[in-house]
Amino acid sequence: MADMPVEELLGSCALFEGLSAKELKAVKQVGKEVSFAPGKEIVKQGESGVGFHLIVEGQADVEVDGEKVAALRPGQYFGEMSLLDGGPRSATVKAATDVRTFSLPAWDFTGFLDQNPSIARKMLVELSKRLRAAESSHTH
Repeated sequence: MADMPVEELLGSCALFEGLSAKELKAVKQVGKEVSFAPGKEIVKQGESGVGFHLIVEGQADVEVDGEKVAALRPGQYFGEMSLLDGGPRSATVKAATDVRTFSLPAWDFTGFLDQNPSIARKMLVELSKRLRAAESSHTH
């Protein structure tokens, strides 16, 4: 999966799965690849989120209240809610190995969505599906 183009990795993310190849390429132009050394915090629990991170290479550990709860590998991602609302991080994510991410900063992505309302609409549909699924799982 680490050899997959960023556009394909983005297309596998729930938030972006409704986008066309052309739209995914446009999203890619907004972000950049960032490298993190082992042990480096990528995001910290409780701090304001500044964007979305997609693991392109390496492994990162997810910690909640200092306890490891998950490991992320290429193709996995975090920060999609912070990309849209800038809210605080619910977990700390640290590089367990050398990690390369494709990162979308919220301040750039917001302007991109303003200029691309069809992409924003598709993302809203995906978020709505996720919200419906979450509501359904709590009521049944």
